[in-house]
Amino acid sequence: MNVYKRLFQQTFIYGIATVLPRMLNFLLVPLYTDVFEESDYGIISLVFSYIIILNIILSYGMETAFFRFFTKERDPQKVKNTSAWTLVLSSSLFLILLLLNQNTISDLTDIPVKIIQLVCGILFLDALCVIPFAFLRAEEKPIRFSIIKILNVALNLGLNILFLLYFENLIKWIPALEPYYKPDDLIYYVFLSVFIASAFTFLLMLPFYRNLNFQLDKALVKKMLGYSWPVLVAGLAFTVNETLDKILLNYLLPQDIAQEEVGKYAACYKLAMFMTLFATAFRLGIEPFFFKQSTAKDPKRTYAQITKYFVIAGCLILLFVIINIEWLKRLLIRSEGYYEAIQIVPIILLANLCLGIYHNLSVWYKVTDRTYFGAIISGIGAALTLLINFIFIPIYGYYASAFATLVAYGSMVILSYLFSRKYYKIPYAQTKLILYIFITTALAALHFYYLESQWLWGILLFVILGAIFYQQEAKEIKQIINTKSK
Repeated sequence: MNVYKRLFQQTFIYGIATVLPRMLNFLLVPLYTDVFEESDYGIISLVFSYIIILNIILSYGMETAFFRFFTKERDPQKVKNTSAWTLVLSSSLFLILLLLNQNTISDLTDIPVKIIQLVCGILFLDALCVIPFAFLRAEEKPIRFSIIKILNVALNLGLNILFLLYFENLIKWIPALEPYYKPDDLIYYVFLSVFIASAFTFLLMLPFYRNLNFQLDKALVKKMLGYSWPVLVAGLAFTVNETLDKILLNYLLPQDIAQEEVGKYAACYKLAMFMTLFATAFRLGIEPFFFKQSTAKDPKRTYAQITKYFVIAGCLILLFVIINIEWLKRLLIRSEGYYEAIQIVPIILLANLCLGIYHNLSVWYKVTDRTYFGAIISGIGAALTLLINFIFIPIYGYYASAFATLVAYGSMVILSYLFSRKYYKIPYAQTKLILYIFITTALAALHFYYLESQWLWGILLFVILGAIFYQQEAKEIKQIINTKSK
């Protein structure tokens, strides 16, 4: 099959690996919003924010470096050995440091020590799975990748349901479990479920480690770290944009309402995750594809076309979520106390569309080995996030956080595009793409603010947008579908 068919086939499979687990995770949102008060859900969201930040630090860009050198070096096995054992050693050291300082960390974050211990285990196990998952993607084994991801989330979901809803009844049948039941500390079970799921995933990845040789090529480690440190900086900057807002809300808002506001914001933020699911699935398929395609005939034209179709699909998803927001919020968020933050959803949807576009644009600095530009661009985005949050959270609360996310990702798209024109000019149809996004945003705003409960109008607006895309792109899409591989 041609490159487009292969790409979208793999993206579809990665989409299943991304969407299905996240859809299972979505089931946790109504569960948590039903079981926990807004303030407790705020605490859970804060801890997960810390986990995301530390996951980035523990992987320090080695996944992207693995893709680059696995396809570049003459000995892929050496890259596999070196990258995996480098992460094992660094993660072990980090785990020891965290455990030695667990009491201090608990005092600084107000997180109980027993949860910090679980978080340490989760971080360590997840770090050990980074290269095995990357290897499956590099070897184009998306089905195995998907199965393992889905099993991880299914186990996590099942354990959450067991611990939060049925554990008390289970004790009646198995009295020996009674000492392990803590009805006043249900938050603990949320992270115990994640730890068990992470341990199970690592067990499934053990065959990867059995096929490794203990080989640490110092020269290769140096080259990979030189390539990956900007990716680490970029990853941290992304994390600042994605998760630090919840931490800042907790510290910048009055303490009597902070955790409750974080809970509302985090719950409604989940409604915008449909865009994130699509963008993540696309990125998983596109990243190894970008490197392989870089040596093909006319890769720049391919990159431009792929970005255009990403924007079209993203615009359709954005409008779909907006016109279905009423029933989606009632399906996913059980308590009306959370609905106060629903106004952030369109902002976060558009922000995540910008983030997905940025991931597509980032091909220029990855294939030209200028990853430090990724650190510069995302660093600027992170700086804008921090600036806007610090200045405006005390005034506007979580609305400031939502707009900060949009401003950060939008600025990253603009900067990446401008830099690419100088170093690796790709013929993007920028005027058309801007027009598509503008039309979609206008239709979404019209429905969200004026036609919210009128679903027939929503269907009409969606048909209009689809017709615009079809009229503009049908001819080219048919040509791609009919193209046969040589």
